[in-house]
Amino acid sequence: MADLARRQVVFASTALLCGFGARAQDRKVWRIGVLSPRSRPDPVESDTNFRSLVEGLRELGYVEGQNLRLDWRFADGRMERLPAFAEELARFKVDAIVAAGNQAIAAAQKSTATIPIVIATSIDPVGSGFVKTLAHPGGNITGLSNLTGEISAKHLELLVGAVPGLSRVAVLIDPSNAAHATIVKSVQNAAAATHVQILVLEARSPSEIESAFAAMSRQKAGGVIVAVDGLFTRQAGQIAQLAGKERMASIYTSAALAEAGGLFGYGQDFADNYRRAAAYVDKILKGARPADLPVEQSTKFVLTVNLKTAKTLGISVPASIMLRADKVIQ
Repeated sequence: MADLARRQVVFASTALLCGFGARAQDRKVWRIGVLSPRSRPDPVESDTNFRSLVEGLRELGYVEGQNLRLDWRFADGRMERLPAFAEELARFKVDAIVAAGNQAIAAAQKSTATIPIVIATSIDPVGSGFVKTLAHPGGNITGLSNLTGEISAKHLELLVGAVPGLSRVAVLIDPSNAAHATIVKSVQNAAAATHVQILVLEARSPSEIESAFAAMSRQKAGGVIVAVDGLFTRQAGQIAQLAGKERMASIYTSAALAEAGGLFGYGQDFADNYRRAAAYVDKILKGARPADLPVEQSTKFVLTVNLKTAKTLGISVPASIMLRADKVIQ
């Protein structure tokens, strides 16, 4: 009887251990692709936006090396690489793709009609054909939308408020980014009520950025609004240097340009967008359909002022602007 009892205990213990092992092996490891036009930070989490995405996922219970695998794909500013990266993620059969910017979203959209795509940032997702409406996306794409019109109008307002007698403002766009037409229209509409003339300059590469600034100088632009774009984020240092050389007040949607030596950064808090994108991923992994998840708009905005650049340009930034600044670079 004693031997029988011992054999029963051993059998039960073995079965219990096997059960735990089976559950460990069966535990789902979610695979998420991240598609960005930017250069890869080293390490990835040194970038505020990407760190916010990882932290957001971690707070929701998704931990790399345990139940999460992140496949990062960075185009390094070369937009032509995005379609191949998107197709690669689709072949991997990832559980969702987080896409940053219209060009990345468009590439992901072409690569799959079934894998959920979560927008981290997007200019006019309805007009760009990514979703049917913000309230009812209707397909495999949902996420966060930028308030492009309001922000672009605010960019012009900030430049006019900071630079006395400003009469000509350039808008730097990438013609390969279809969403930039929305930005141009918004700035032109805002300028209609002012004395400011809008000049539209195009650039698809660093060399074209330099040529565009030379054209701005010839046309005597006193300020430049840089349309949000992966290329322009990557070349923030070049743009800030050229704007300083031509003595132009410059503004960009993120703080990247001001931190590199431009005058202003004003736009949505992109880190907050990425953290909220993690919540969309969580809902989708738990069974929600992208078609049923309304596209949300940004709710947090950040104003960065570079006073050192203002002093170099001979600009006295009004107190009304300084009081609203979230970050001041001395």
